[in-house]
Amino acid sequence: MQYYHFVGRDDKIVARMRAAPHDVPFDDVVKVRTSIFGPPRSSGTSHVVFKMPWAGDPRVNIQRGSNGRAKTYQVRQVLEAIDKKTEGGQHDG
Repeated sequence: MQYYHFVGRDDKIVARMRAAPHDVPFDDVVKVRTSIFGPPRSSGTSHVVFKMPWAGDPRVNIQRGSNGRAKTYQVRQVLEAIDKKTEGGQHDG
């Protein structure tokens, strides 16, 4: 499996997301997601919604949990989107 290569702090965040998806700060998930796929199409509530660059389910929703962490299943969705973008050769950097 290929992994998206990041610069600076993003690679550490993605490694932490893979190792412990249940314990990732919401703001870190939003930061990584934004740096890979661009800004969210909507935000301002407890949800941040990102549009995906492929057909099918064209969005990833990230929600802040009560503990300031992203929800585990949503962290996994972001990781799947990163992997899909890498495998599809859609790397922007």
